[in-house]
Amino acid sequence: MSRISEERKESLLRRYGLKTINNNDVHGAVKPGGPGGMRPVGPGGRRPGGFGGPGARGIMSFGKPKNVSATIRRLLSYVGRDKIKILFAFACVLTSSLASLAGSYVLRPVINNLVSEELTAEQKIRKLAVGLLVMAGIYLVGVVCTYLQQKIMVVVSQNSLVKIRGELFSKVQKLPLKYHDAHPHGDIMSRFTNDLDSVGEMLSHTMVQIFSGILALIGTMVMMFVTNWILALVTIATTPLLVYAGSAIGKRSRKYFLGQQQALGAVNGYIEESITGQKVIKVFCHEDTAMEEFAVLSDNLREKQIKAQFFGGIMGPVMGKLSQISYAIPATVGGILCLTANFDLGGLTVFTDYSRQFSRPISELSMQMNVIFAALAGAERVFEVMDETPETKDPEGTVEICSEANRTKGAKVVRGEVELRNVTFGYIPGQIVLKNINVTAKPGQKVAFVGSTGAGKTTITNLINRFYEIEDGKILIDGINIRNIRKDSLRSNIAMVLQDTHLFSGTVRENIRYGRLDATDEEVVAAAKIACAHSFIERLPQGYDTVLDSDGANLSQGERQLLNIARAAISKAPILILDEATSSVDTRTEKYIERGMDQLMKNRTTFVIAHRLSTVRNADLIIVLEHGEIIEQGAHEELLAMGGRYYQLYTGAVELD
Repeated sequence: MSRISEERKESLLRRYGLKTINNNDVHGAVKPGGPGGMRPVGPGGRRPGGFGGPGARGIMSFGKPKNVSATIRRLLSYVGRDKIKILFAFACVLTSSLASLAGSYVLRPVINNLVSEELTAEQKIRKLAVGLLVMAGIYLVGVVCTYLQQKIMVVVSQNSLVKIRGELFSKVQKLPLKYHDAHPHGDIMSRFTNDLDSVGEMLSHTMVQIFSGILALIGTMVMMFVTNWILALVTIATTPLLVYAGSAIGKRSRKYFLGQQQALGAVNGYIEESITGQKVIKVFCHEDTAMEEFAVLSDNLREKQIKAQFFGGIMGPVMGKLSQISYAIPATVGGILCLTANFDLGGLTVFTDYSRQFSRPISELSMQMNVIFAALAGAERVFEVMDETPETKDPEGTVEICSEANRTKGAKVVRGEVELRNVTFGYIPGQIVLKNINVTAKPGQKVAFVGSTGAGKTTITNLINRFYEIEDGKILIDGINIRNIRKDSLRSNIAMVLQDTHLFSGTVRENIRYGRLDATDEEVVAAAKIACAHSFIERLPQGYDTVLDSDGANLSQGERQLLNIARAAISKAPILILDEATSSVDTRTEKYIERGMDQLMKNRTTFVIAHRLSTVRNADLIIVLEHGEIIEQGAHEELLAMGGRYYQLYTGAVELD
């Protein structure tokens, strides 16, 4: 395997918005392109970004970390929804902390009684037994309270994670296509897994430990002053050293933990895309290239993890050694006080225990910094997605539409007339993809778009669905501006068969019914027959109840597309869009389903995008696009008679690239 060049390495890291650790900057690069990190793709209409193997990735971009206090407040807003449980858990923490302090203080009279010369041996044994029973009772209460608070906080943290995960998934569903085009799927998935796992760890354990540590710190300080104020001042004098060390290490740790989370998202994104595009990788013999690029991202993650784990790992040992100093000095001074100032031995024993307890919360809080910073970095990445701008909301006064075959109460019945009037659009402001497009499709007509790759054919169909908002012009359905139609109503009345098929985990029947969830089993079979899919479905092991997984990996590409066509057939939408729907089907299968496609398009306004001109000869209207403009339009025979671009394409004088 050849060594990847430094130039390719830097290019790969920039593609994922990462920088090497040597740049002294573990944060992401500045977002390229326009809003959301969108990259220009030239006139065309193919969605920017996407996936399908190395080289076809969207850009991952990470902004600067958000305000830590704001992130904490936002997390607490989720946890605070279980206020009663949290109050009870904190009451248990308080009781447990008090039990620990009280249990330690009981040692003072026990030890003093043991060294007392005024008590007999029998009295000493009796008082020792009473003291031990009291200590056992106190510590038992502490154990029960610790058990309860731990159990409650696990429930609270999981409830919070369910809410955050639900809101995140809901937000992802509401994000426009341009966001998904510009962000690798694996990185988005990483927000649901790695990042939320870090948040859950902090909510279930660290938050309670912080509260417990603060209580222990305050309580221990009070008890130290009660025991001996001189030793208390000596102990407190050593505290700034602990605080400074923890703060210095924690500050570095947080920066590197954020970089670790970002690098982990990049690795996940690359793995997801490589697995999805495995066939493409093998076809072009890019296995070595994929391994080299993965090694670069993996090495980058290793560098970030070494830094993060190093600073997180040294926190405990450093704080532990410093706490020994804060223990040894008061113990030495206390011994001197016992010899010179009549300080009791029981008091010294109790104070040294408190001294150790005083440094322990500081050490524990410092050691939790790696968990806290990993969680905050993960939470920031989750909230980053949740703060993205969703699809524009439907304005007030929008209407609902329906077809004649699927009448809905209160909805306006439409026949399917579609008009594009002076439509101008660009994915990126200032870069026009479509210019002054004027098309009128009468109800039941078949309109075909032909032209070179990047001419804007798919963009037009994306605009009809309002996947993107046009810059200028109007798109009308039965005279109604689509901006005045509810998005869900608009899209439910447009059936689509895309070039890229996608089948969900479930049965064949469920995948076909995805086109209309209230369809009966009989309608599912009828739709399959229209798409000429019934015969091969019947040959499957369980027929329509055969379970598909891995995007229908156990089916051929043509069979998957037939199910996709059946899904559109079951819809009662008056408008049908076929985006190179038969490109994945061989010529024989294409001929075989032509009759079914004709029946599918019957009484529907159909828009067809196809590279094979033989499939659009019977269209009522053929639109020839080049560079985002209409250069010719008319029926098949009319365009041939013109002897223009369509004639050249049809006769093979020029090739359709």
